[in-house]
This record gives sequence, C-alpha cells and structure tokens, in this order.
Amino acid sequence: MNKSKRAAVLAGNWKMNKTASEASELIDELLIAVKDVGCEVVICVPFTDIMVAVEKCAGTNIKVGAQNCHFEESGAFTGEISAGMLVESGVSHVIVGHSERRQYFAETDETVNKRARAAVSKGLTAIICVGELLEERETGVTEKVLLRQTKAALSDMTAEDMKKVIIAYEPVWAIGTGKTATSEQAAEACGYIRDVIKDIFGEDISESLTIQYGGSMNPSNAAELLARDDVDGGLIGGASLKAADFKALCDAAGK
Repeated sequence: MNKSKRAAVLAGNWKMNKTASEASELIDELLIAVKDVGCEVVICVPFTDIMVAVEKCAGTNIKVGAQNCHFEESGAFTGEISAGMLVESGVSHVIVGHSERRQYFAETDETVNKRARAAVSKGLTAIICVGELLEERETGVTEKVLLRQTKAALSDMTAEDMKKVIIAYEPVWAIGTGKTATSEQAAEACGYIRDVIKDIFGEDISESLTIQYGGSMNPSNAAELLARDDVDGGLIGGASLKAADFKALCDAAGK
C-alpha cells in the first residue's frame, strides 16, 4: 500500500450469511475489535441485515455496504434493490460485479457498468470487482481479461465519478477455494489495473484510486499481500465473518 497517496480499505463481503440477529452479535464483536485500526472499514451485508448494521454502526468507524444494486431507479424488477433505496437505507458502499454475480446470475460487463454508474450517480461508493478465471490465467490472458472488464466497468464514467470507485481485483480461481494469488501475482494484477486507469483517466486519478485484493486473504497471508505498493486493502469473504480474523486483516492494512 501507499497510504500517502490513497486510502487503505478493508471491506468484508458477508455474502449470503448471517440473519439479522446473528449480524447484530457479530457487529457487537467487530465494534470492539476494529475500533482503533488504521484503515477504512466496511461491512457489506445481506439486504436483510442493512437496518441493524446501519443502526449499530452509526457514529463508529465501520461503514455499511450492500452486495448489489439494480441499475434502474424503480420498476418491475422483482427481487432487485435500487441504488436510491440503498442510499435511503443508510449504506455508503455497494459491491458491483462480483464473480459470483457474473457466474450464477448472468451479470455481464454491460450490466456491471450500468449498476456501477447507477451507484455512483446516487453518491454510493461502488466496489467494482474484476478478475480472471483459472483457465484464463493458465492460458496467459489475465491482462487481456482485466483490460476488458475494467474498461467496460468504467465506460461513460467521468473523473468526478472515479472519486466514488474502488476496484477489487479478485482472481476467480482464488475465491472461496483456499487458494491465494502470491503477493507477486496480486501486485502485478493490481499494478496493471492501475495502468489501465492511468490510460483512461490520467496519472492523478490512477494514483489516488484504491485497488483491493480479494481471494482467500487471511491472517497468515495478509501482511505479505498488503505490503505491496499497489494492493490497497482487501475485499474479504470468509475471514470477515470472524471478528478476530477480520481484526487481524484490518491491523495488517492499517500499518
């Protein structure tokens, strides 16, 4: 990380875990565990947990995010939630384009872009996920995939919009598998994404943009990953569901 240029952000992606009552218990633990860490902290909770999370985290150093939003303001989209609804619920961040959304719910580069633009237009910070499949890394097309996904996700965005964007590099082969990109692989990918941003928006924006690593980051590998200049925090899955583990990652990001 280079904290003199950009914020270090640790965001927990709870995925489809924790009922509202379970969320309340975990947040009580997190409020104590991460109150003095030296990085920004976000918990991205299921929609049903947003109300309790916002209430409990009010006035603390923990920000609350959602895991998805629709690109339309309203309409016949059963089961979807708009960016405006999220704003009114009190969240500040939203994950967009996670690989699980792409894999299981037919998200495309186009819909990721539309959701991201809807989010930032309402003042939310969009955590935009990009990353390659295992076969794409093995065939040497990682950079090609990251270029396509990053450019598509940021299509029609302005320099002002980029103030509300975080990019999360998540190699799909390392999500929930226990496999982790080496610190060198993570740094190379995050650095390449930063170069793509530089080509589109210029050096000032690329150097100020937070780029996270996600993909089985845990207390044993966090320090090495986060020591890399272009890795500015993490989007954390399983480890965000245990207060002690999440604290360890936040401590590493805060150094």
